[in-house]
Amino acid sequence: MAAPQAYCVKCKTKREIKDAVQITMKNGRPATQGQCPVCGTKMFKIGAS
Repeated sequence: MAAPQAYCVKCKTKREIKDAVQITMKNGRPATQGQCPVCGTKMFKIGAS
């Protein structure tokens, strides 16, 4: 299973999410949340993965 990827706003590139956690947003949609492995910024990807 590949690690989920998301766009890092600070690095301006697409990277793998470190410490990825499945969450549910307030509206009930699934999302993945974690940190950028390079700069440590919070990364977020909407949708099940």
